[in-house]
Amino acid sequence: MTETPGARGATRHGPLRALLPEVAWLPLSIVNVYMIGAEGAGDGGWFLVDAGMSTSTGAILRAAEQRYGRHSRPAAILLTHGHFDHVGALRPLAERWNVPIYAHRLEMPYLTGQSDYPPPDPTVGGGFIATVASRFFPRRGIDLDGRVRALPADGSVPGLPGWRWIATPGHSPGHVSFFQETDRVLIAGDAFVTTRQESAWEALTRPPHVWRPPAYFTPDWQSAERSVQVLAQLEPDLAATGHGIPMGGQRMRAQLRGLADNFERCAIPPRGRYVRHPALADERGVVRVPPPVMDPLPLVLAGFGAAVVLGSAMRRARSDG
Repeated sequence: MTETPGARGATRHGPLRALLPEVAWLPLSIVNVYMIGAEGAGDGGWFLVDAGMSTSTGAILRAAEQRYGRHSRPAAILLTHGHFDHVGALRPLAERWNVPIYAHRLEMPYLTGQSDYPPPDPTVGGGFIATVASRFFPRRGIDLDGRVRALPADGSVPGLPGWRWIATPGHSPGHVSFFQETDRVLIAGDAFVTTRQESAWEALTRPPHVWRPPAYFTPDWQSAERSVQVLAQLEPDLAATGHGIPMGGQRMRAQLRGLADNFERCAIPPRGRYVRHPALADERGVVRVPPPVMDPLPLVLAGFGAAVVLGSAMRRARSDG
Protein backbone atom coordinates (compact mmCIF):
# COMPACT_ATOMS: atom_id res chain seq x y z
CA MET A 1 0.00 0.00 0.00
CA THR A 2 1.49 3.35 -1.02
CA GLU A 3 -1.58 5.45 -0.31
CA THR A 4 -5.25 4.97 0.42
CA PRO A 5 -7.21 4.55 -2.86
CA GLY A 6 -9.21 7.58 -3.84
CA ALA A 7 -7.69 9.73 -1.11
CA ARG A 8 -5.50 12.12 -3.09
CA GLY A 9 -6.93 15.58 -3.36
CA ALA A 10 -9.19 15.21 -0.30
CA THR A 11 -9.28 18.79 0.94
CA ARG A 12 -12.37 18.86 3.17
CA HIS A 13 -13.93 16.42 5.60
CA GLY A 14 -13.65 13.17 3.67
CA PRO A 15 -15.51 9.89 4.05
CA LEU A 16 -14.36 7.34 6.59
CA ARG A 17 -11.98 4.87 4.96
CA ALA A 18 -11.03 1.41 6.23
CA LEU A 19 -7.26 0.93 6.16
CA LEU A 20 -7.46 -2.52 7.75
CA PRO A 21 -10.39 -4.46 9.22
CA GLU A 22 -9.71 -2.91 12.64
CA VAL A 23 -8.33 0.52 11.65
CA ALA A 24 -10.24 3.30 9.92
CA TRP A 25 -9.09 6.75 8.79
CA LEU A 26 -11.13 9.94 8.80
CA PRO A 27 -9.53 12.92 7.00
CA LEU A 28 -10.63 16.24 8.50
CA SER A 29 -9.58 19.29 6.46
CA ILE A 30 -5.80 19.38 7.13
CA VAL A 31 -5.63 16.78 9.93
CA ASN A 32 -6.54 13.11 10.43
CA VAL A 33 -8.20 11.06 13.15
CA TYR A 34 -8.30 7.28 13.40
CA MET A 35 -10.67 4.70 14.82
CA ILE A 36 -9.49 1.35 16.15
CA GLY A 37 -12.03 -1.45 16.29
CA ALA A 38 -13.80 -3.73 13.82
CA GLU A 39 -16.79 -2.36 11.96
CA GLY A 40 -19.97 -2.93 13.95
CA ALA A 41 -18.07 -3.38 17.22
CA GLY A 42 -20.81 -1.41 18.95
CA ASP A 43 -20.87 0.63 22.13
CA GLY A 44 -17.53 0.50 23.94
CA GLY A 45 -15.94 -1.75 21.34
CA TRP A 46 -13.66 0.79 19.68
CA PHE A 47 -11.20 3.65 20.33
CA LEU A 48 -10.80 7.12 18.85
CA VAL A 49 -7.27 8.38 18.25
CA ASP A 50 -7.07 12.20 18.38
CA ALA A 51 -9.96 14.60 17.94
CA GLY A 52 -9.23 16.95 15.05
CA MET A 53 -10.16 20.62 14.85
CA SER A 54 -12.83 22.55 16.73
CA THR A 55 -15.04 22.14 13.64
CA SER A 56 -14.64 18.34 13.57
CA THR A 57 -17.21 17.23 16.14
CA GLY A 58 -20.05 16.53 13.73
CA ALA A 59 -17.88 14.69 11.23
CA ILE A 60 -16.42 12.44 13.93
CA LEU A 61 -19.85 11.64 15.35
CA ARG A 62 -21.23 10.80 11.90
CA ALA A 63 -18.25 8.56 11.12
CA ALA A 64 -18.60 6.76 14.47
CA GLU A 65 -22.31 6.17 13.82
CA GLN A 66 -21.56 4.90 10.32
CA ARG A 67 -18.93 2.41 11.46
CA TYR A 68 -20.15 1.37 14.90
CA GLY A 69 -23.85 2.14 15.08
CA ARG A 70 -26.09 4.86 16.49
CA HIS A 71 -25.18 6.23 19.90
CA SER A 72 -22.05 4.07 19.91
CA ARG A 73 -19.36 5.39 22.21
CA PRO A 74 -15.68 4.48 22.20
CA ALA A 75 -14.07 2.76 25.14
CA ALA A 76 -11.66 5.71 25.35
CA ILE A 77 -10.06 8.53 23.41
CA LEU A 78 -6.32 8.16 22.85
CA LEU A 79 -4.17 11.24 22.20
CA THR A 80 -0.89 11.34 20.35
CA HIS A 81 -0.47 14.89 21.72
CA GLY A 82 -2.47 17.95 22.65
CA HIS A 83 -1.89 20.52 19.90
CA PHE A 84 -5.00 22.46 18.90
CA ASP A 85 -5.56 20.53 15.66
CA HIS A 86 -5.58 17.20 17.53
CA VAL A 87 -7.84 18.13 20.45
CA GLY A 88 -10.24 20.61 18.84
CA ALA A 89 -13.36 18.45 19.25
CA LEU A 90 -12.11 16.68 22.37
CA ARG A 91 -14.18 18.46 25.01
CA PRO A 92 -17.61 18.13 23.31
CA LEU A 93 -16.90 14.51 22.38
CA ALA A 94 -15.73 13.58 25.87
CA GLU A 95 -18.75 15.27 27.44
CA ARG A 96 -21.16 13.61 25.04
CA TRP A 97 -19.65 10.14 25.39
CA ASN A 98 -18.49 10.37 29.03
CA VAL A 99 -15.38 8.29 28.33
CA PRO A 100 -11.80 8.55 29.60
CA ILE A 101 -9.01 10.25 27.67
CA TYR A 102 -5.47 8.88 27.73
CA ALA A 103 -2.23 10.77 27.07
CA HIS A 104 1.42 10.62 28.11
CA ARG A 105 2.18 12.03 31.56
CA LEU A 106 4.42 14.74 30.06
CA GLU A 107 1.49 15.93 27.95
CA MET A 108 -0.77 16.28 30.98
CA PRO A 109 0.14 19.91 31.85
CA TYR A 110 -1.26 21.05 28.49
CA LEU A 111 -4.46 19.05 28.98
CA THR A 112 -5.16 20.15 32.56
CA GLY A 113 -4.72 23.89 32.16
CA GLN A 114 -1.33 24.02 33.92
CA SER A 115 0.78 25.13 30.96
CA ASP A 116 0.68 26.45 27.42
CA TYR A 117 2.83 25.08 24.61
CA PRO A 118 5.94 26.96 23.48
CA PRO A 119 5.31 29.67 20.87
CA PRO A 120 5.33 28.53 17.23
CA ASP A 121 8.39 29.36 15.16
CA PRO A 122 7.36 31.03 11.86
CA THR A 123 10.98 31.34 10.70
CA VAL A 124 11.31 27.63 9.85
CA GLY A 125 10.04 25.54 7.01
CA GLY A 126 8.97 28.10 4.45
CA GLY A 127 5.51 27.94 2.92
CA PHE A 128 2.41 29.92 3.85
CA ILE A 129 1.37 27.80 6.85
CA ALA A 130 4.77 28.06 8.50
CA THR A 131 5.59 31.66 7.60
CA VAL A 132 2.18 33.31 8.03
CA ALA A 133 -0.60 31.09 9.41
CA SER A 134 1.37 29.53 12.28
CA ARG A 135 1.65 32.96 13.93
CA PHE A 136 -2.06 32.75 14.69
CA PHE A 137 -2.34 29.07 15.69
CA PRO A 138 -3.58 28.55 19.28
CA ARG A 139 -0.99 27.24 21.72
CA ARG A 140 -2.94 27.54 24.95
CA GLY A 141 -3.42 24.43 27.04
CA ILE A 142 -6.92 23.14 27.73
CA ASP A 143 -8.50 21.90 30.94
CA LEU A 144 -10.31 18.58 30.60
CA ASP A 145 -11.86 18.69 34.06
CA GLY A 146 -10.35 15.48 35.38
CA ARG A 147 -11.26 13.38 32.34
CA VAL A 148 -7.68 12.83 31.19
CA ARG A 149 -5.53 9.99 32.55
CA ALA A 150 -1.87 9.13 32.09
CA LEU A 151 -1.05 6.16 29.88
CA PRO A 152 0.40 3.22 31.85
CA ALA A 153 4.16 3.35 32.29
CA ASP A 154 4.54 -0.17 30.90
CA GLY A 155 3.60 0.91 27.37
CA SER A 156 0.25 -0.86 27.31
CA VAL A 157 -2.96 0.75 26.08
CA PRO A 158 -5.85 0.16 28.54
CA GLY A 159 -8.50 -2.06 26.99
CA LEU A 160 -6.61 -2.49 23.72
CA PRO A 161 -4.52 -5.70 23.77
CA GLY A 162 -2.02 -6.06 20.97
CA TRP A 163 -1.32 -2.33 20.84
CA ARG A 164 1.36 -0.40 22.69
CA TRP A 165 2.29 3.23 22.96
CA ILE A 166 5.79 4.49 22.20
CA ALA A 167 7.22 7.75 23.52
CA THR A 168 8.08 9.92 20.50
CA PRO A 169 8.82 13.40 21.93
CA GLY A 170 10.14 16.34 19.98
CA HIS A 171 7.05 17.75 18.30
CA SER A 172 5.62 18.02 21.82
CA PRO A 173 7.07 16.93 25.17
CA GLY A 174 4.66 14.03 25.69
CA HIS A 175 4.02 13.01 22.10
CA VAL A 176 3.34 9.29 21.65
CA SER A 177 2.74 6.93 18.75
CA PHE A 178 0.66 3.75 18.80
CA PHE A 179 1.87 0.46 17.31
CA GLN A 180 0.20 -2.87 16.66
CA GLU A 181 2.75 -5.64 16.25
CA THR A 182 0.66 -8.24 14.40
CA ASP A 183 -0.24 -6.10 11.40
CA ARG A 184 2.68 -3.69 11.98
CA VAL A 185 0.36 -0.69 12.00
CA LEU A 186 1.83 2.58 13.23
CA ILE A 187 -0.35 5.56 14.20
CA ALA A 188 2.41 8.14 14.32
CA GLY A 189 0.63 11.39 15.10
CA ASP A 190 2.99 14.20 14.12
CA ALA A 191 6.25 12.43 14.99
CA PHE A 192 6.54 12.42 11.21
CA VAL A 193 3.91 13.14 8.58
CA THR A 194 3.29 12.25 4.94
CA THR A 195 2.97 15.72 3.46
CA ARG A 196 4.97 18.91 3.71
CA GLN A 197 2.68 20.47 6.30
CA GLU A 198 4.43 23.84 6.21
CA SER A 199 3.06 24.38 2.70
CA ALA A 200 -0.63 25.29 2.33
CA TRP A 201 -0.72 23.74 -1.15
CA GLU A 202 0.69 20.41 0.01
CA ALA A 203 -1.43 20.41 3.17
CA LEU A 204 -4.52 20.63 0.94
CA THR A 205 -3.49 18.42 -2.00
CA ARG A 206 -1.56 15.87 0.11
CA PRO A 207 1.01 14.45 -2.30
CA PRO A 208 2.18 11.43 -0.29
CA HIS A 209 5.78 11.34 0.90
CA VAL A 210 7.35 10.85 4.31
CA TRP A 211 8.21 14.23 5.83
CA ARG A 212 9.49 15.66 9.11
CA PRO A 213 7.14 16.78 11.91
CA PRO A 214 5.49 20.15 11.19
CA ALA A 215 8.44 22.48 11.72
CA TYR A 216 6.62 25.52 13.07
CA PHE A 217 5.34 23.59 16.12
CA THR A 218 8.44 21.45 16.83
CA PRO A 219 10.37 22.89 19.81
CA ASP A 220 12.94 20.10 20.27
CA TRP A 221 14.63 18.91 17.09
CA GLN A 222 17.12 16.56 18.72
CA SER A 223 14.32 14.61 20.42
CA ALA A 224 12.33 14.65 17.18
CA GLU A 225 15.28 13.04 15.38
CA ARG A 226 15.58 10.27 17.96
CA SER A 227 11.83 9.63 17.76
CA VAL A 228 11.92 9.19 13.99
CA GLN A 229 14.83 6.79 14.36
CA VAL A 230 12.87 4.72 16.89
CA LEU A 231 9.85 4.53 14.58
CA ALA A 232 11.95 3.63 11.54
CA GLN A 233 13.41 0.68 13.45
CA LEU A 234 9.88 -0.73 13.84
CA GLU A 235 9.69 -1.20 10.04
CA PRO A 236 5.91 -0.66 9.96
CA ASP A 237 3.80 -1.96 7.09
CA LEU A 238 1.36 0.95 7.43
CA ALA A 239 2.05 4.47 8.69
CA ALA A 240 -1.06 6.45 9.62
CA THR A 241 0.05 10.01 10.38
CA GLY A 242 -1.63 13.10 11.75
CA HIS A 243 -1.28 14.96 8.46
CA GLY A 244 -1.18 13.59 4.93
CA ILE A 245 -2.33 10.34 3.40
CA PRO A 246 -1.60 7.04 5.18
CA MET A 247 1.23 5.23 3.43
CA GLY A 248 2.52 1.69 3.50
CA GLY A 249 4.78 -0.86 1.91
CA GLN A 250 8.38 -0.70 0.81
CA ARG A 251 8.22 2.84 -0.53
CA MET A 252 7.09 4.21 2.82
CA ARG A 253 9.67 2.20 4.77
CA ALA A 254 12.47 3.38 2.48
CA GLN A 255 11.43 7.00 2.85
CA LEU A 256 11.10 6.66 6.63
CA ARG A 257 14.53 5.07 6.87
CA GLY A 258 15.93 7.84 4.68
CA LEU A 259 14.42 10.47 6.97
CA ALA A 260 15.85 8.74 10.04
CA ASP A 261 19.32 8.37 8.52
CA ASN A 262 19.50 11.93 7.17
CA PHE A 263 17.38 13.83 9.67
CA GLU A 264 19.99 16.41 10.64
CA ARG A 265 20.76 17.26 7.02
CA CYS A 266 17.29 16.99 5.48
CA ALA A 267 14.80 17.73 8.27
CA ILE A 268 16.27 20.09 10.85
CA PRO A 269 15.90 23.68 9.58
CA PRO A 270 19.14 25.61 9.01
CA ARG A 271 18.00 28.27 11.47
CA GLY A 272 15.15 28.82 13.87
CA ARG A 273 14.20 29.54 17.46
CA TYR A 274 14.52 25.94 18.64
CA VAL A 275 17.16 24.59 16.25
CA ARG A 276 20.16 25.00 18.57
CA HIS A 277 18.36 25.44 21.88
CA PRO A 278 15.18 23.40 22.49
CA ALA A 279 12.35 24.47 24.73
CA LEU A 280 12.62 22.64 28.04
CA ALA A 281 9.63 21.02 29.74
CA ASP A 282 8.86 18.67 32.63
CA GLU A 283 5.82 17.39 34.51
CA ARG A 284 4.81 21.01 35.25
CA GLY A 285 4.88 22.03 31.60
CA VAL A 286 7.22 24.43 29.80
CA VAL A 287 10.03 25.68 32.05
CA ARG A 288 12.32 27.46 29.56
CA VAL A 289 11.91 28.86 26.05
CA PRO A 290 14.83 30.25 24.04
CA PRO A 291 14.52 33.83 22.75
CA PRO A 292 13.09 34.33 19.26
CA VAL A 293 15.42 34.67 16.31
CA MET A 294 15.33 37.45 13.76
CA ASP A 295 12.06 37.24 11.85
CA PRO A 296 12.28 38.88 8.39
CA LEU A 297 8.56 38.96 7.58
CA PRO A 298 7.58 41.91 9.85
CA LEU A 299 10.50 43.88 8.43
CA VAL A 300 9.45 43.07 4.87
CA LEU A 301 5.86 44.06 5.58
CA ALA A 302 6.98 47.24 7.31
CA GLY A 303 9.19 48.11 4.34
CA PHE A 304 6.37 47.42 1.93
CA GLY A 305 4.02 49.61 3.97
CA ALA A 306 6.56 52.41 4.11
CA ALA A 307 7.04 52.20 0.33
CA VAL A 308 3.29 52.42 -0.21
CA VAL A 309 3.01 55.46 2.07
CA LEU A 310 6.01 57.16 0.45
CA GLY A 311 4.70 56.48 -3.04
CA SER A 312 1.31 57.89 -2.12
CA ALA A 313 2.90 60.99 -0.63
CA MET A 314 5.01 61.54 -3.75
CA ARG A 315 1.96 61.21 -6.00
CA ARG A 316 0.10 63.78 -3.91
CA ALA A 317 3.10 66.11 -4.02
CA ARG A 318 3.30 65.90 -7.81
CA SER A 319 -0.45 66.43 -8.06
CA ASP A 320 -0.29 69.48 -5.78
CA GLY A 321 2.64 70.88 -7.76
